[in-house]
Amino acid sequence: MASTYTPLGVELMATGENAGTWGTKTNANLSLVSQLTGGFAQVSIAGGAQTTALDVDDGALTGTAQQRMIEFTGSITGNQIVTIPNDVETFYILRNSTSGAYTVQFKYATGSGDSFTFTATNKGDKILFASANPDATNPKILSLATGIASVVEDTSPQLGGDLDMNSQDIVTTSNANIDLNPNGSGVVNLVANSTRAGTLRFTEDTDDGSNYLDLKAGAMGSNLAFTLPTADGTSGQAITTNGSGALSFNDAGISTGKAIAMAIVFG
Repeated sequence: MASTYTPLGVELMATGENAGTWGTKTNANLSLVSQLTGGFAQVSIAGGAQTTALDVDDGALTGTAQQRMIEFTGSITGNQIVTIPNDVETFYILRNSTSGAYTVQFKYATGSGDSFTFTATNKGDKILFASANPDATNPKILSLATGIASVVEDTSPQLGGDLDMNSQDIVTTSNANIDLNPNGSGVVNLVANSTRAGTLRFTEDTDDGSNYLDLKAGAMGSNLAFTLPTADGTSGQAITTNGSGALSFNDAGISTGKAIAMAIVFG
């Protein structure tokens, strides 16, 4: 009776077979087991949309599916699919180190079982279990938790250092507001130094009259001050309204000895 092999390529020697070669084959098996439990390989999947089949080489160390850790590399210009044989049952630590904004799907060679896909922006790590269930007809890839893949998955994020905007903007969707909401007695500071002015700038991105500066006292009570300085500190800046809108000062509680000075200039 000839030797047989496990789905991951380990040789199972039959009684009475391989006379004089058991030592060599046993050493080969032990090397393969070592690779299966802790091996690492880089597999290039560079190129356009394609399917890359990881293989199992019986009794050898050359199979690309016979590693514990696999790093996908290369510049991809289309969505990628990486497959393993249907009868493989093990777990993998995968790293997506490809460049290019395309997906990388990891699945069994055939069947309709579950798979895992690195999104176009997910250049990270994942632990996956290749279950080979239920009967190797539609085997499933099961995803194990390895931390968050994007910030939206963290419901209470905290920074461990300064947030570098990297020339990007903070934006919202669905007309949502951006709130700066310090806790307790905390304040929002615009920090300045000898070379940088503390400047709050309001920029209108469309000329539809819908953007405005809205100052609300709210919890600050009556202690709301709004000053528009000039470079030389001698003349005032203009405050204008949109269209026929009026500029109103409504403060019935102005104390004696305090005044509001306002100049109206017709240009």
